[in-house]
Amino acid sequence: MRIGELSKATDVPVPTIKYYLREGLLPAGELSSPNQASYGDTHVRRLRLIRALVELAGVPVATVKEILESLDADTEPLHEQIGRAHRALTPTRRLSATEEARDAATAQVTKLIHDRGWTVEPSAPALATLIDTVAAFRALGQENLIAHLDAYADSVERFTRFEIDAVTANPTRDQLAESVVIGTILGETLIASLRLLAQESISADRWKNR
Repeated sequence: MRIGELSKATDVPVPTIKYYLREGLLPAGELSSPNQASYGDTHVRRLRLIRALVELAGVPVATVKEILESLDADTEPLHEQIGRAHRALTPTRRLSATEEARDAATAQVTKLIHDRGWTVEPSAPALATLIDTVAAFRALGQENLIAHLDAYADSVERFTRFEIDAVTANPTRDQLAESVVIGTILGETLIASLRLLAQESISADRWKNR
């Protein structure tokens, strides 16, 4: 297909497609003439992934490029390939908490990871985020909300296994890696939405008439 047809197929404006091509986010099309290139299903899939990263996840273009480069690193083991994408997706943030709360949170999270037998790199951004989040709960006097951290982890592990099992149905390595990244992006929104709806329902059952 030509670039205009690619635009219609993906609902991405032609100028935006050309911008992604210049930035190296989208591979060049196959030249059919000196001034004309043709595009295929690979470009459609890649554009949809870029849109999900930019529009749904709010990922900066520079970070999107880093994620795409990790997905294109076919020489790496799949685990490393997906891990690089996850690290690019995970925001680095530092929540306010006392050192005492942070030390207690570090001990709690370290024990959780060890007891569950999870294989996690010490440099994983999500690990630092979890520690900071638990520390913030403690600093705010909400220890009761993190007293059942293992139960949270158990639920997360169950549905994450379901997600991983679901994406392994994809026929190619590229599609599998892309599905994991898309599942990470949309999964966060899905889980957050379901959680809010469940809270609203339980709140209505318990306190609506109080």
